[in-house]
Amino acid sequence: MVSIFQRTNFDPETIERLGKLADRARAVDGRDPFADDLWHRATAGQTRLALSADDDGELAGAAFVADQGERRAAELLVDPERRGQGHGGELLAELLRRVDGELWLWSHGDHPAARTLARRHGLHRARELLQLRRDASVPVPAIEPPPGVTVRTFEPGHDENAWLRVNAAAFASHPEQGSRTLEDLHQAEAEPWFDPAGFFLAVDASGELLGFHWTKIHPPASGEPGGTRVGEVYVLGVAPHAHGQGVGSYLTAAGLRYLASQPGVEELMLYVEGDNAAARRVYERLGFTQYGIDVAYHRAG
Repeated sequence: MVSIFQRTNFDPETIERLGKLADRARAVDGRDPFADDLWHRATAGQTRLALSADDDGELAGAAFVADQGERRAAELLVDPERRGQGHGGELLAELLRRVDGELWLWSHGDHPAARTLARRHGLHRARELLQLRRDASVPVPAIEPPPGVTVRTFEPGHDENAWLRVNAAAFASHPEQGSRTLEDLHQAEAEPWFDPAGFFLAVDASGELLGFHWTKIHPPASGEPGGTRVGEVYVLGVAPHAHGQGVGSYLTAAGLRYLASQPGVEELMLYVEGDNAAARRVYERLGFTQYGIDVAYHRAG
């Protein structure tokens, strides 16, 4: 018998159980079950609604709603061993009943079950986020730096405000990335994976920040030390006034070479909007091919 519990935020015990549930789903599905920013909000007590489904005392699934930039977004996860039993449908129905207005619901991996639930509840497939990957051993083309441009690494405590300005300008039309705050950046800096040695900044002769390539290295999927790791083009942005100068190409190459040089990194990955044909062509020329897809379903306000 499944019981659904509603609260404003997950309690510490449920967060611990949810982390273990996410680990089980990651092992089965081969990908993270939650977006980084939404997972942080769920564990930091910043959700608007939190639902947990208990089945005979075990956590069968959970769903939550949190702010994602200027949007309200939702995540839903069911234990791999309890899928196909209606838990996801119950969680989604309860979530939609209790949350009014516009809502974006993520499906990581574009599962057929998610498509079925979306149709059943009248949700529109509104956005596709593609994950691309390439073999880290494939050489990265040599690219000369633009005239007067140098690349250095990020300095915590010094570069935050400059990065926030360029990030906001570069992603002005992006619903999540462009609205990142100083608090968000400090939270990322506190993460175990954060390494300023892999956070590259392109500056001009006066020291003005023109663009950046923030990389991330994911731990081994098995969780075992010494396992293979995946390097990610986490965020790549160029100030609008520096477009067309080759800053983005040079930063991309610098970050890819760095990731490929790190111990245990055998694959490189990145995310790109499905409708961004120009960016996809650039990455395809660098050897990236589609690996996975995340879909955002939309309910209008």
